Amino acid sequence: MSTFQHIKQAGKAQFKDRYTTKVAELLTPWEEGKKGDIAIIGAPLSKPSISHSGASFAPDAIRRCLNSFTTYNIERGTDLQEDKKTIIDFGDITMHPTSIEESHQRIYESVKDATNTNAAPFTIILGGDHSITTSTVKAIKETKGTVGIIQFDAHHDLRNTEDGGPTNGTPFRRLIEEGHIKGEHLIQIGIRNYANAKAYYDYAIEQSVTVYTMKDVRQQPIAELIQGALAQLEPKVDTIYLSVDMDVLDQAYAPGCPAIGPGGMHPDTLTDAIRTALQHPKVTTMDIVEIDPTLDIRDMTSRIASLLIINSLI
Repeated sequence: MSTFQHIKQAGKAQFKDRYTTKVAELLTPWEEGKKGDIAIIGAPLSKPSISHSGASFAPDAIRRCLNSFTTYNIERGTDLQEDKKTIIDFGDITMHPTSIEESHQRIYESVKDATNTNAAPFTIILGGDHSITTSTVKAIKETKGTVGIIQFDAHHDLRNTEDGGPTNGTPFRRLIEEGHIKGEHLIQIGIRNYANAKAYYDYAIEQSVTVYTMKDVRQQPIAELIQGALAQLEPKVDTIYLSVDMDVLDQAYAPGCPAIGPGGMHPDTLTDAIRTALQHPKVTTMDIVEIDPTLDIRDMTSRIASLLIINSLI
């Protein structure tokens, strides 16, 4: 194709401004020995979702939306390219076509292998639905030690497994009941009215889970709330894991979530929460889950997820 003046490889015939770098250009495929500032790995699983979900398409959508942002931060006066920031991309985990259990096992094995490379000090797992978190936290526990979790979510995700098996409503119950975490090492932020059964709030309290509702979020500066959560976990755990279910956001900002609802967080609140958490040295892993690009409007929800990745580079 080099013999043609105006023809480029399919998908590459795009406008390029000589002064502009997009964040997607910072993505670097993982190779043995390669190091970066953060790493990402896709876990495109949505078959265990209680409701219809195309969350398996989210890793690609989130990566694509990195093309929507430049590397320049006008408020800080910094440029990610000039600072030579790099995102190591491990790619996506291949899911089994029919077996949820095998897919969960593959996620566990893959996240464990990726973490053991020490390719970056901070790793982001792109779901997929929230069922992936049982597997990812199990892998982090085996590589980094005792895990504390700060969960951003409208729902407890502590459902029983008898009624539906290992669905996206059960990850934290499975982690507790299988002995991978203690309830006192789980802090839930953003839990909403009329989004959960009382039985699961009761279970959370019985297991010493800390629960902050959206009322708590509205009444207290988010930075203070997060700093308190970090101080609570720090002496008890070896590493802190952030689990971001995008339905913690209000439906006005996250139409691509299968379980949207009113009364949720503003994206700026979530961004500030993540930024505050990332200042702590024990925060080493994050997942972003529950985005269905087939329901989204102009990638609104995926763009927020992409921005969370970008802010983790600062």
